[in-house]
Amino acid sequence: MGDAFLEYKPKTLRRRPTFRRLLKTSGVKLENKLKNRQFKQQNADKKQRKDQKRMRQAMKGSTLQTPRPLETYRKRPEEEEQEEEFLESLPTDMMDEDDLQQMTTMARKASFITRDLSSCGPVHGGKKRSSDVVRSYEKVPRKIAKMQEKEVIHLLPIKDKSGVIPQSMEREKQPEPEEEDDDADKPDEEESEQREQLRNQKLNGKKHCIANLASAIISDPMNNMKCVKELRGMLMEADPSVAVSVRKMVMVSLMEIFKDIAPTYRIRPLTAEEKSVKVKKETKQLREFEEGLVSQYKFYLEDLEQTIKDWKQKKRKRSQAVGLQSYLSLAEVAVRCLSELLLALPHFNFHNNIVVILVPLMNDPTRKVSDMCCDAFKKLFQQDKGGVASLATVRVISGLVKSLNYNVRPEVLQTLLSLRIKEVEMKKDLEASAPKKRFMTNKEKKKNLSRMQRKWKKAEEKLEKELLEAEASESKEKKIKLHTETLNIVFLVYFRILKKAQKSILLPVVLEGLANFAHLINLEFFDDLLNVLQNLIQSGDLTNRECLHCIQTVFTILSGQGDALNIDPLNFYSQLYRILLRLHAGTPNYDIIIVLRCLDAMLTRRRKQVSLQRAMAFVKRLSVLSLHVLHNSSVGILAANRATMHSFPKCDFLLDNEIQGSGFYLPELNEPEHCNAQNTALWELHLLQRHYHPVVRRFAVHLSRGAPSEGTASLSVDLSRRSPLELFEDYSLKDMAFNPPVAPPGSKKKVRKSNTPCACLFNQ
Repeated sequence: MGDAFLEYKPKTLRRRPTFRRLLKTSGVKLENKLKNRQFKQQNADKKQRKDQKRMRQAMKGSTLQTPRPLETYRKRPEEEEQEEEFLESLPTDMMDEDDLQQMTTMARKASFITRDLSSCGPVHGGKKRSSDVVRSYEKVPRKIAKMQEKEVIHLLPIKDKSGVIPQSMEREKQPEPEEEDDDADKPDEEESEQREQLRNQKLNGKKHCIANLASAIISDPMNNMKCVKELRGMLMEADPSVAVSVRKMVMVSLMEIFKDIAPTYRIRPLTAEEKSVKVKKETKQLREFEEGLVSQYKFYLEDLEQTIKDWKQKKRKRSQAVGLQSYLSLAEVAVRCLSELLLALPHFNFHNNIVVILVPLMNDPTRKVSDMCCDAFKKLFQQDKGGVASLATVRVISGLVKSLNYNVRPEVLQTLLSLRIKEVEMKKDLEASAPKKRFMTNKEKKKNLSRMQRKWKKAEEKLEKELLEAEASESKEKKIKLHTETLNIVFLVYFRILKKAQKSILLPVVLEGLANFAHLINLEFFDDLLNVLQNLIQSGDLTNRECLHCIQTVFTILSGQGDALNIDPLNFYSQLYRILLRLHAGTPNYDIIIVLRCLDAMLTRRRKQVSLQRAMAFVKRLSVLSLHVLHNSSVGILAANRATMHSFPKCDFLLDNEIQGSGFYLPELNEPEHCNAQNTALWELHLLQRHYHPVVRRFAVHLSRGAPSEGTASLSVDLSRRSPLELFEDYSLKDMAFNPPVAPPGSKKKVRKSNTPCACLFNQ
């Protein structure tokens, strides 16, 4: 017995399964249950299709085909003669004609189990009969319509001369909801709960792993560079249940890590000579860290780029861990990470590679991706003070627009308006920011220094002055060179669109950009540009805003470098005078901003080149416009009128009812020089004195008194010192708030009782 017990002992002893093995086994069981359920469902569907096929075969031919005569076969001559003799020998009174006809019809409708006698085909014509069967299948409906049961509802009867007529109505019965099988749903709910718990456990484990690796890298980046590689390996997560979430978390974590540990300088590769030279231990460690950081950063950017390519190409990986529907969400996270790195590390390596990846995505049909890229480049242009990153980006944008034959979204060119290229302001900033070295005076030198010290001090100060001048001139020249090259590329894109694609959707953005950078255009292009803009306005294909941008561009040029040109832009004055009556409160207020800018350049800055008739015509039409726009637009327009009246004091003729000269005012004429504006009055100011906005009322009273600078009708210092554009912005409704705030309603006063006789009688 002892020996037998020893023989069977190894079979009875088993190892206890681990917790991980139990989790794995439960997952396999769940997958097997799901596969069995799917297999049973497929078998049931297959059986149902077979039953429907048999039913269609049973319903063939008999209902659709018309009865045909029975088959006849040609007999031999001998048999025909014998049959005729037999028929002649029969008596004629055995069957009537009606019986004969009835028998014939019954024979035609005869049918047997194995053969359809109504068909005219031969007995063994199997192939022909099969083709007829196919035709009959085509005529049978694919699905058997279910006849819904109807219930009869008895209505109130109608009484007529003939008597009572009952009334009823049929209504389709609503199918009763089938009772849910709670017992069948319970296992599904349990399985889904187990699956969700298992997924949460895996996801929590991955989160802890990512957090531990990230904290280790940030605490000691030089010694834990291997953790970056390990964390980057989690971008290839293969578990389908948590693959998408894990990859998103790893992308964002690595982005924050690189933003934190990247140095503030560009890391260049070492030469062969530098590698061969022996260095200190600390220097060697720093070099290894920089080399590992650059390589891991490069691999990370390649992973992000590959994620975007997989989404664009809809390419499924072999592992199939991520579905096609999840590619978009992964690509959005990748684009967000690249945008953050573009802004946070413009000085670091591979910045131009990020620009090359993101610029084509500005024109992507997916609105969210396109907006993220456009916003990133707008912020990059605004924060770029050196101009290197802006130049690289503008080059790539220009290449993209040219390669797509100018079929790009307007938002792509809209980003160029954020470029910080203002020559005058940059010079002022450089002069203000340049360090001013204080040198000793001659009295201080004689008092505090000896002769030899004064000599050395003089030479030292001379050298310092030369160094400061060289450094400042070098930085200025470098910035001017970069900005000039950037502007040349921008104007090249604008001029190509004006020449080749005047009817494209990019024209409004191009005109806005020309108006924004018009003061930086070279004098060589002025004549050609003015002719192009004038032809565009006269074509009549432009909207109000596009025409206003053209006018703003022209007068920005003429008020800047083009001031020396002898050009009378009378046609552009007439175009603006004509457009003013098209504006109203229903149009966007942005048009009023352009109008205020144009008025400042056309009337205030060029007051020596403007006639009094033209100025009075604009004041009158602007007063008309102020009646049917929003209150902030009215404030800005009245402030522009005030500036015009100060520039042209004789405009006070419009405040008098007397006629100045011959003729009468022609308000519908679109020529400001010939509309006889001196023979009208600003009656609009009396209506504006009853405006709902207090500032509009104040301006109306101020202008009706001749816009005085002192006295009771003068404006406060706060209003008089601000420009029309500033007043427009201050009183706008963009924050959905009324400025000044509306006072709360006061308490209702009690009506006092009257002591008049009528009131006493009424009370009695």
